Amino acid sequence: MTSISPHHFHIPVMGIAFTIDSPLKVAAFGISSALSIIEDNLIEAMRKYYYQNFGETYIPITTKEENYRSKRITDYLNLIQRHVQEQIEKIKNAAFETGSDVVKYFEMLPDDSLLKETYLQFMQTTDLSKKTTLENLLRKQVKPGIIEVNIMTKVDKNNVDKNGYTIENGSDALEALKAYAESSLKNSAVIFSAGMNPSLYNYLENFAEFDAKAWGNFEKRVVIKVSDYRSALIQGKYLAKKGIWVSEFRIESGLNCGGHAFATQGLLLGPILQEFKNRKTELAQELFGLYNPYLLAKGKAGFEKPHPIKITVQGGIGTFEEAQFLQSHYGMDSTGWGTPFLLCPEATTVDEETLQLLSKAKEKDVFLSNNSPLGVRFNYLKNTGADKEKLERIQKGTPGSPCTEKYLVSNTEFTKEPICTASKKYQKLKLKQLENAGLQDQEYKKQVEEVISKECLCIGLSNAASVAYKIPFVKKLTAVNICPGPNIANYSKIATLQEMTDHIYGRANLVTNSNRPHMFIKELELYIDYYQEMLDAMQTQDKKGARNLNAFGKSLLEGISYYETLQKTNLFPSQFIKGLVIAEKKVTELMQRFQLLN
Repeated sequence: MTSISPHHFHIPVMGIAFTIDSPLKVAAFGISSALSIIEDNLIEAMRKYYYQNFGETYIPITTKEENYRSKRITDYLNLIQRHVQEQIEKIKNAAFETGSDVVKYFEMLPDDSLLKETYLQFMQTTDLSKKTTLENLLRKQVKPGIIEVNIMTKVDKNNVDKNGYTIENGSDALEALKAYAESSLKNSAVIFSAGMNPSLYNYLENFAEFDAKAWGNFEKRVVIKVSDYRSALIQGKYLAKKGIWVSEFRIESGLNCGGHAFATQGLLLGPILQEFKNRKTELAQELFGLYNPYLLAKGKAGFEKPHPIKITVQGGIGTFEEAQFLQSHYGMDSTGWGTPFLLCPEATTVDEETLQLLSKAKEKDVFLSNNSPLGVRFNYLKNTGADKEKLERIQKGTPGSPCTEKYLVSNTEFTKEPICTASKKYQKLKLKQLENAGLQDQEYKKQVEEVISKECLCIGLSNAASVAYKIPFVKKLTAVNICPGPNIANYSKIATLQEMTDHIYGRANLVTNSNRPHMFIKELELYIDYYQEMLDAMQTQDKKGARNLNAFGKSLLEGISYYETLQKTNLFPSQFIKGLVIAEKKVTELMQRFQLLN
């Protein structure tokens, strides 16, 4: 069996830089975390930093080398694997004394852990023989957290060789997958986020590294981030037909999350989790019915039953009680804690200026923006260095960003080759087009704002590491942007790793907003705001659009009804029902307004 993390939580990928070296910080303490492996220039800078930091010889992998992207990524992952193992050995051999890493390892474990119970027995016993036996047992049980890599499936431009020809299987996402497959990482996982990418999923078939070594035993697992059950079923079946088993479906709130927000059609997290709970066995059997015949048809060994599938959840979780409910009521195998960890330098990488900005952030400082060039809504923190830089460029009459990394190029409105909508080139061309379009003043201003709101994420989401470690990334471009979830407004303390784990397991409380709503209520509020925004944008008698908006509202009401049923079993505090009453009234009013649009 693939080894399991001793913790009940994981740290999701955040931005590009914020978790770029999290495994080197937390894996040795048994904590699982994910890093983005798309931005190879940042990875090359991190390679140089850590090779020098570890006193090893750094040999650059330049852009002149063939397959330089995958080579950089593979080597960085190998470096992480190597040093996490070294850290583990040091912890295993450390003295059991106050402040040592081995004591820290066990003290951070959840209180319901059998390993924690053994540790407490060891600390309390005075019998030397028993103490030695327990000590040896504990040292053997020190295991690293899972090292996960994230590939955002939408970031997948094609690359060309020196002669200008498209490189076969050389797109950004495919090269990142190849790099991970060829790395020495074991007991690890690749996470696919942002929806299905057929070419990427097809490419998985080329790598035996994703095959099961035995029942339930994978050195490299496939994890898919999803917004609902339907998405999990569609993507899981697509891969199962190719002999690829999805070992985990990672559910994320559509709006109550950091980074890009992929809103559902009004489906709320609670009902989504309930469907996964009710249909988990059915899901495994349906996927197995496609997976096993493929293996047998290819002459591979089949299995008698489905491999285990983990179901995990993340997005807006903020208290021990919430996490415990998600695990006890819905059977979640793990909960993801992202945004709070941005205030934990022992786990994530955030430059000091941005760290202070995060610690002071209030609700009004985080908003669902249109800043992403991908055209997907994006949770964004105001007043960052990158935000100020963008506004300064606009004020100077030179909106747009230099486009050095080109990961988000997609627009061919004005050019043969795709360009990024956040780039100076695109914005200059688009603004000129709008000037000559003869639009009414109000519409003109609206469309101009949509253009100039787009912001470079490749550099902005990478620069935190460059600034924090004083390593060069892109010359003269050092501004940082960051994309926390709305949950950041509830935290202000810059915490140690032990303080954060104590908060997660209910041994401490880091929430500084006494009025923080339950995560389900907060998500509901965000969806109502999103619904109202869609209604405000509804200007024509579009029957299809009207039907969609009507269905959206009904989904919200059904979700509220579901929560009311849960509330009757006294699973939530009294203010939860107050939040539901307010929400139901708002949705009903919006539905009545919607009827007026027909």
